[in-house]
Amino acid sequence: MAKNYYDITIALAGICQSARLVQQLAHQGHCDNEALHVSLNSVIDQNPGSTLDVFGGNEANLKLGLETLLGVLNASNRQGLNAELTRYTLSLMVLERKLYANKGAMDKLGSSIAGLQRQLEHFDLESETLLSAMAGIYVDVISPLGPRIQVTGSPAVLQSPQVQSKVRASLLAGIRAAVLWHQVGGGRLQLMFSRSRLCAQAKQILAQC
Repeated sequence: MAKNYYDITIALAGICQSARLVQQLAHQGHCDNEALHVSLNSVIDQNPGSTLDVFGGNEANLKLGLETLLGVLNASNRQGLNAELTRYTLSLMVLERKLYANKGAMDKLGSSIAGLQRQLEHFDLESETLLSAMAGIYVDVISPLGPRIQVTGSPAVLQSPQVQSKVRASLLAGIRAAVLWHQVGGGRLQLMFSRSRLCAQAKQILAQC
């Protein structure tokens, strides 16, 4: 069956956007707030009409993720910040496969997200309450699946409970995007054998943003 590279690239950009947000938060203590809002919101929307709808129905919402995706696919340098982004991206994919294989964890994740939707009636998406709840879901449901994602950055920045919550909430959004990636036909072999096709698609989408 022919792969839909548009949807695959959109979902992959979602994973990369989360990875970039984690990196920004870990090093600087702050991140692209618009991109964060899009990623956090993707966790809540469980019945999207299309792949793009998961990210608010607008390609521009994934600009950070698409740029990061191109950086990861074209990374000749296996050290420093690009290596970090690649490690986060691949680690999210590994965790998502472990989640997929664990029905108990999948069920728990579904009921936890339903709880988030109820909280949204009373709290803002980026309130400490919602961020803490999302971080808690990541710690309770995703982390035990292992291996844990080692987040690297500024030790002083990473001591902040608020930064920790945003990092874990962003990782949860990355898992959401990785689930979507597999649903639309994504697989790790594409990262090895279809790089040029993914790059071309990402550039084409970016040009329309």
